[in-house]
Amino acid sequence: MLQPKKVKWRKQQKGRMRGKAYRGCNLDFGDYGLQAVDRARVTSRQIEAARVAMTRHVKRGGKVWIRIYPDKPVTKKPAETRMGKGKGNPEEWVAIVKPGRILYEMEGVPLVVAKEALRLAAHKLPMKTRLVSREGRHEGA
Repeated sequence: MLQPKKVKWRKQQKGRMRGKAYRGCNLDFGDYGLQAVDRARVTSRQIEAARVAMTRHVKRGGKVWIRIYPDKPVTKKPAETRMGKGKGNPEEWVAIVKPGRILYEMEGVPLVVAKEALRLAAHKLPMKTRLVSREGRHEGA
């Protein structure tokens, strides 16, 4: 699973997910992509599960790019622990995804295969997405 090798600070504040994505919202590598419609925190497990679903469907044909990276630590206190005594330990890594962000890109496969692979990947993610292609056709995924 994806996570940073080294970070300057172990714990971060929660922050807000307001606004829309201005960077990373165009297809830069592949012919087809999965674009976020909602905002969400995507964990490294979800990113990996979607990638596995895509690559299994295309039977390791074509090329896949992951355009998001989980660089924000999420802390959690142990179960049955009383309040106080400081912030919990980092448990998982998440990527903050805003509307318009391209999550995955593909090339080297036909449209019908890419559509089904991206649909399978979308089911693993916690937000609404849509399929985008270089030809400019937008279809719900």
